[in-house]
Amino acid sequence: MSQRDPRFLKIFVALLVLGLALPWGWGEIQRRMGPPDLSALQTSSTFALDRNGVLLRAFAAPDGRWRLPAKADEVDPKFFVLLKAYEDKRFASHSGVDFLALGRALWQYATHGHALSGGSTLTMQAARLLEQRSEKWVPVFRESAATNKDSPRAPHSFPAKLKQIYRAVQLEARFSKKEILEIYLALAPYGGNVEGLRAASLAWFGKEPRRLSTGEAALLVALPQAPEARRPDHFPARARAARDRVIDRARAAHVLGAEEARRAKAEPPPLRQNFPNLAAQVTDQFVKAHPERRVFHLAYDARLQQSLEDLAKRKCERLGPKLTAALIVIDNANGHVLAHVGGADYFAKARAGSLDMARALRSPGSTLKPFIYATAFSEGLAHPETLLDDSPARYGLWRPVNFDDVFHGAVTARKALQFSLNLPAAQLLNEVGPARLLARLRSAGLELKLPKDSDVGLAIGLGGVGARLIDLARAYAAFTREGVAPDLVESLDDPPRPENRRLTEPASAWQIADILRGAPPPDNGSAGRIAFKTGTSYGYRDALAIGFDRAHTIAVWVGRADNAPVPGLIGRQVAAPILFDAFARLGGANEPIAKPENVLEARNSADLPPPLRHLRHGAPKTIAATYAHPIKIFYPPEGARIDLGLSHGPDKADLSLKAQGGAPPFTWTVNGAPIDAANPRHEARWKPDGAGFARVSVIDANGASDSVSVRLE
Repeated sequence: MSQRDPRFLKIFVALLVLGLALPWGWGEIQRRMGPPDLSALQTSSTFALDRNGVLLRAFAAPDGRWRLPAKADEVDPKFFVLLKAYEDKRFASHSGVDFLALGRALWQYATHGHALSGGSTLTMQAARLLEQRSEKWVPVFRESAATNKDSPRAPHSFPAKLKQIYRAVQLEARFSKKEILEIYLALAPYGGNVEGLRAASLAWFGKEPRRLSTGEAALLVALPQAPEARRPDHFPARARAARDRVIDRARAAHVLGAEEARRAKAEPPPLRQNFPNLAAQVTDQFVKAHPERRVFHLAYDARLQQSLEDLAKRKCERLGPKLTAALIVIDNANGHVLAHVGGADYFAKARAGSLDMARALRSPGSTLKPFIYATAFSEGLAHPETLLDDSPARYGLWRPVNFDDVFHGAVTARKALQFSLNLPAAQLLNEVGPARLLARLRSAGLELKLPKDSDVGLAIGLGGVGARLIDLARAYAAFTREGVAPDLVESLDDPPRPENRRLTEPASAWQIADILRGAPPPDNGSAGRIAFKTGTSYGYRDALAIGFDRAHTIAVWVGRADNAPVPGLIGRQVAAPILFDAFARLGGANEPIAKPENVLEARNSADLPPPLRHLRHGAPKTIAATYAHPIKIFYPPEGARIDLGLSHGPDKADLSLKAQGGAPPFTWTVNGAPIDAANPRHEARWKPDGAGFARVSVIDANGASDSVSVRLE
């Protein structure tokens, strides 16, 4: 005993006095020390979670450490069984200080020169982690790096130990046992710049702590005692030995079976893993926009996000060294963005991987064509079986040609859209009016940008305008929602904005979906599986493919971030295969869009009313002499609010429709659906099926038309 450090007697006496005085002196201690400093719990890493709480991405805390909070309910229960068996078997019963364990540790120190078992409770360790140690405190004993690199305990000073005890009692008085465990889970060191169990589980095993194996849990119990000396990537033998000691003690405490212990010891030590880095381009934007936030709850699905990021990276590596890709996946029912891939590889500088190309203004190519047809269908100018003329034409100085420089003569609107013919699309847009189409698209939420110092011309229908992929995806989702574009939701933290905007009528939305479902698929796709449209910009700078079924809409863009041309970059050959692969990874039955009521169906143009059989550009001279005034709706006027008493009972009044001018017979449509056969009279009547907005159109024998939008109440 004479050779032992005499300070153990002082420590023993001091702790004994402390234990006796604590019940009477607690008030004075609390007054002098104040409440525990919990600020360390507020300096966690910034991180983003998916819709199911799965980690998408984490950012290092301001001090450079990875520190992710973990709730006790999010941790595998076997971790706590091993932790208590090894560190604090009386955790549930003591009040912060286990005097039996503390006395045993002091006696071991007195008789052996060092402690064989620790005296600190988990509460005391949590208190120590919360405190900032003072440099003026002199350690009671020091660890020698040369002789004992794997010390079971970090060095402590006597004042620091007393302070831990006081703080432990404070914590027990203020927090529940579960909350104390969560303080420990948040701050325990695990080697390098990793703190907290969740960060450690991800750093060492690449998984959340709710799925730990027995061997993994045992290693995470052992690491905080000597996090640098036991780092599995630097000292695997020490890590294994420390883990096995935890397993042996658990076996001795009869909380672990022999076979489970054997399997746990057979697990190899892990190597350092990378933290998840999903949706990196988007999370950069969220963190920049909200620097005060620490947690972002996003609408994405981590599994799908990971799968599509892998798909984009793999495809672009095959396509070329500087190509990148963007993908957007939308849940059509609620507008939630389930995946947002901004680039093919966030860390690839040659691909400008850190840029979010899903939000970059690029040429949409031919992907705006469906909206030309939808507008023409809604306004009664054409039908899917209307015959269009695919032959050379000139519009001022602009002479459009088809992609393959081949003209097909008379084709139906259905075939013209399925094969993306340019001449028929230009004819329809000339009748609709490019300014009118642009206004309709912008009113539905598309941010379209015209080239500098250019006017609105027919070229916008073939890609002569800037558009964002995410906006195009939103617009295509309208075809699955009876023509209403959803408000997209990427962040679940922000309140939803009910800004659903009508892009087209239900009948024309279904007609477009029906046409695009029949488009010829790429080599890796099956016909009729999804409705989709491809696009290629001028100069082969952008390749796009956008598709949908009843449940989801997916948009794909491929190109170079610097807008350089890429020979052979064609939407059908490059983007469409990625689109079909993305749908395959999404899964599901690919159900078609439900057909609304009162859709005018026809097998060919002969089944249509005469005005819809052909797209007519003007009346013959003999007719024009008799009917000099163009067709125009006289009643109801544009923008009228008409009270028909639709909200007061089941009886519904008729709406009177009147037109002037034009050449009979006349065909009336409401929301794209005809209300009766062609009529030589300028008047018609329609019975609404409920209150709301309606688009009323009339077409004369020459194909001239007029439309108005009204609100029925």
